[in-house]
Amino acid sequence: MMGCRRLFLLSMLLAAEHHGSTEAFSTMSIAPKIRRASTAIASTVENVFEQTSQQQQLQDDLPSVTSAEESQSIQLRSVDKDALINTSIFIIAIATVVTTVLSVDVGITRGWTAEEIALRIPLDNWRSYTNILSMAPIETKAVTSATVYTIGDIIAQKTEGLDIGKLDRGRILRSALAGLIGHGPMSHVWYHVSEDFFDNILHLHAWWDFVPKIVVDQLVFGPIWNNSYILLLGIMQLQKPGQIFGDMKRSTIPLLISGLKLWPFVHCITYGLIPVENRLLWVDLVEILWVTILANEANANNSEAQPGDDKDR
Repeated sequence: MMGCRRLFLLSMLLAAEHHGSTEAFSTMSIAPKIRRASTAIASTVENVFEQTSQQQQLQDDLPSVTSAEESQSIQLRSVDKDALINTSIFIIAIATVVTTVLSVDVGITRGWTAEEIALRIPLDNWRSYTNILSMAPIETKAVTSATVYTIGDIIAQKTEGLDIGKLDRGRILRSALAGLIGHGPMSHVWYHVSEDFFDNILHLHAWWDFVPKIVVDQLVFGPIWNNSYILLLGIMQLQKPGQIFGDMKRSTIPLLISGLKLWPFVHCITYGLIPVENRLLWVDLVEILWVTILANEANANNSEAQPGDDKDR
């Protein structure tokens, strides 16, 4: 800045000599003007440098701000997309179920009153279900359990505080497949084997025969199915065998104890009143509550090892 002042003074002196008017540039009259001019120049230069520095800083900050805004925008678009997909799936599923239920008597309701339609729809749907059950018992029970496990896992995820757009479709699918290929077929076999064992081998036909059936169910089939459920989920998640068996070991006793809080009371009806072919349907209705507990338990186990997923009966 001192160089600027000297340069300015020298130029003024040279100009004065060139015009022959040295008196106008006497030291006493020119010095204050030179100081004021040099101060103004220095201030201007400093302002220019300051403005340049601020502009550079804004340019440096702009990419990070833009990147954060773009990241937030991408995240919002992803959530909106998942919410749209999940909502569409639910609407289609609900519409399909409602249409199927309400159309059971389509074509034969001419002349029926509203009261007759309301009475016949539940009865005819039940009749249709039992007909399908008699023709394809394993397949029907498999689909029933898959439906229940799907509903149960959705409820479990909602109880974890997830919005509809953040529901894990992969986890829901795994629970549905566990019900389809596991619980439905296994329960069909178990109820028939249990009934045959107590009726034809032990010849137990007393009014209290449901008590030993409940005990065997809880101590034998309960742990078998609990561990089968965790095994199926682990395989579908491509988990290592050590992790799967570790989850089984941690869950067996807690799930058995948890089951004793619910299933002995439920099975008083299962083994005491319900026909063997309809036991799975009754149990599956209660499973909507129970599978929620199981899904949370299995999901907690997987979260301890690595972020992941999702049972007893």
